[in-house]
Amino acid sequence: MNDIHVVIVSKGKDLPPIQGKGFFHSEALFRMIENTPGQRPYMAIAYDGGEVVGHMLVMLRRRGSLFPPYLFTQGRVYGEGEYAEGYEKEEIFGLMLSQITKKLRRGLCLYIEFSDLSTKMFGYGKFRSNGFFPIHWMEIHNSLHSMPPEKRLTYRMRKNIIKAKRSGMETRLALTDNEYDNFFKILKNYVSLKIRRYIPDIKLFYELKENGDCHLFTTTYSGKTVSGCLCVYSEDNCYLWYLATKHNLHRKRANALTVWTAIKHAYENNCRHIYFMDVGLPFKKNHFREFILGFGGKPVGTYRWFRCSFKWVNNLLSWMYRE
Repeated sequence: MNDIHVVIVSKGKDLPPIQGKGFFHSEALFRMIENTPGQRPYMAIAYDGGEVVGHMLVMLRRRGSLFPPYLFTQGRVYGEGEYAEGYEKEEIFGLMLSQITKKLRRGLCLYIEFSDLSTKMFGYGKFRSNGFFPIHWMEIHNSLHSMPPEKRLTYRMRKNIIKAKRSGMETRLALTDNEYDNFFKILKNYVSLKIRRYIPDIKLFYELKENGDCHLFTTTYSGKTVSGCLCVYSEDNCYLWYLATKHNLHRKRANALTVWTAIKHAYENNCRHIYFMDVGLPFKKNHFREFILGFGGKPVGTYRWFRCSFKWVNNLLSWMYRE
């Protein structure tokens, strides 16, 4: 591994040709993030001589809060990157992690978050040696290749879907900017009540639509949009990235029909799995997790890794979430 060196690229014109199958570390997403206000991409690229043997996309997000420091940046990574065959994946990941951590720390990034790793223990020692601490998290995915999704529905979820249809709700694939605008308004109001959640500028949604990397499903009731979910597709899998609904008496039915339509679409288009990307902390009672499990998915305990740039805060959080 001594011959491998890492370069951090933050501008699309400096990107070398990179090979990869996944969406979350692709050149396409890099360029979309580059064109989105409030975000900046960093691609960590590992070279063996002149050959690219690994790359990892980090999204730097500008955020605001009601409490100090009011304005800050957050580094966000989905998965562990992509790697050439025949190389030690974790070793290359460790080199890229070390370089990107230094880069973001010098850039006054408040904290970095990694999620959706391929296995729970991937990179455990590398994260620890770079000052990251793990928090137990819950993930859910539905298998779509072993049996039709109808057979996995619980009785209660099937009942919610039927009631939604009988009440006049309809879900369809959004095609226009206006439909994306309507969903974005619902998403902003929905997420504003959740401290941790972040939504990007709407320009990213437009970019995703134009590049064909996502589908937006919206549910209408009495002619008005009441729910929606945004799905992205990568390596024969579907990832439900954002889900939001209006806060009213029918939100459970609306969300049931919205998510069910996304699952059916993924199944009919030969996706192997659908992943729900944020079902929250593994508390004993989590209403959203119970709702998602009604579609017959599999819950998996995993880690999310965090690192705060303030050393004393990072040490305190590491102690609070010690295993």
